[in-house]
Amino acid sequence: MEQVFAPWRIEWIRREEKNPDVTDCVFCELPERDADREHRIVARSEHAFVMLNNYPYNPGHAMVIPHVHTGDYGALADDVLLDHARLKQRTFDALDAAFEPDGFNAGLNLGDGAGGSIDDHLHTHVVPRWQGDTNFMPVISDTTVIVEALEATYDHLHDAFATQDGVTVTDESDAVAVDR
Repeated sequence: MEQVFAPWRIEWIRREEKNPDVTDCVFCELPERDADREHRIVARSEHAFVMLNNYPYNPGHAMVIPHVHTGDYGALADDVLLDHARLKQRTFDALDAAFEPDGFNAGLNLGDGAGGSIDDHLHTHVVPRWQGDTNFMPVISDTTVIVEALEATYDHLHDAFATQDGVTVTDESDAVAVDR
């Protein structure tokens, strides 16, 4: 079995001030603020939203997050579960249009032992992947190369969501509203 080591991530996991301007849950508080672009919230539906990961593994690394605060996937009501799944579909479509990846990794980190840094508010990671997108940098120099700034990634993904059917765009600094 091959193993991939990412020792540089432990510094981020163990940091003292995780979100100094957040008093409770980052996934509950940030969507309530009137600053979608600043907090990298790209799209919103009735029961969920899409947010770029601040520490991406690849350009376009997004998270689809239900509004309800729970770490228990089985606790999601049917309407929330369906909306979350549909928003994931739209996220795949938007990422495909914006970045043309060769594939995706998608998944949830559920529970303390799953490796996620936020385990009490579930979220699905969607990571675009390209053939050969790993290289020697993480192995030799403990460095991940992200080839695009988060602001540019936000613009590309926001524009891709904006072209989808059944959405409303009120302002470039607001998340795209997914109507259906």
